[in-house]
Amino acid sequence: MADLRIAFAGTPIFARTILAALCQSNLTPQLVLTQPDRPKGRGRALQASPVKQLAQELALPIDQPVTLRDRENLQLLEQAAPDVLVVAAYGLILPAQVLSLPRFGCINVHASLLPRWRGAAPIERAIMAGDQETGVCIMQMEEGLDTGPVFAQQSVSIKPEYTAQPLEQILANIGAELLIDALQKLPLAALPQPQEGATYATKLTNKDRLVDWQRSADAISRQIRALCDRMPVRCDINGAVMQIVAARVTKQSDLQTTKGQPGTIIKASKDALVVQCGQDGLAITQLKLNRGKGQIMDANAALNGHKDILYAGAVFDSTLAPPT
Repeated sequence: MADLRIAFAGTPIFARTILAALCQSNLTPQLVLTQPDRPKGRGRALQASPVKQLAQELALPIDQPVTLRDRENLQLLEQAAPDVLVVAAYGLILPAQVLSLPRFGCINVHASLLPRWRGAAPIERAIMAGDQETGVCIMQMEEGLDTGPVFAQQSVSIKPEYTAQPLEQILANIGAELLIDALQKLPLAALPQPQEGATYATKLTNKDRLVDWQRSADAISRQIRALCDRMPVRCDINGAVMQIVAARVTKQSDLQTTKGQPGTIIKASKDALVVQCGQDGLAITQLKLNRGKGQIMDANAALNGHKDILYAGAVFDSTLAPPT
């Protein structure tokens, strides 16, 4: 549609990719909404979101309301008078007065095959659940959580080596193409979501980082792949805190040892630290410790530098307390 007035709402890298694609396709938003700057890093200095950083580079008008529930926070959005509000991983709830403000409503780019994985963390939850595929939906927003009808969708296979970050980029690129096509065809018919198969991708918390060695090595490996890019899983061993960055599954038949207690290092070599799980073994190949420089190490470097805590027979703490 020619002369379509667009506002955009998004915050993380996923949303930045969508915003960049809009601007490159002559669909530049008249206003960009993103979450307020947040303290990050050791110094806790305020840091702009990826979407704000791009909007500043492109000299786009920016608004960063703490909430959209208060009428006074909607002045810039009302002044922009958008025909459509495009939403991508914004992180704030849109009240009814926002949903009804644009002529074509609010259109969301959601990184799952709805109704599976509605909610905040669809990519990580799909990997953790062992899904064979995921995808992107372009959806008309309504007051329910990701319950609106779908304009377009495309599926993507989740390859065994995928972690969340590269999968997110793939989905963002596809989502941008689907979105642009949908915007150019407005008004566009949408199909209601199926009633069956709805699941919810709840927000990730520190509890998601904890390793339960009673689970299968396959389940723990998926947990590691889902979280390693932003909030690696963590566990305690001999008074040290370990973050596991990369690991693979070793079948019980290949371990060449009797089954040990879950959480026990049953093999320590330069290739991997193999930990007994409830089923099969987890071969840890990259890790970080809260010792020394705290850098990512391969198994060989970890053994050379920390033989006092990493050795065959050492047992990970089984206490599942949230990290501080």
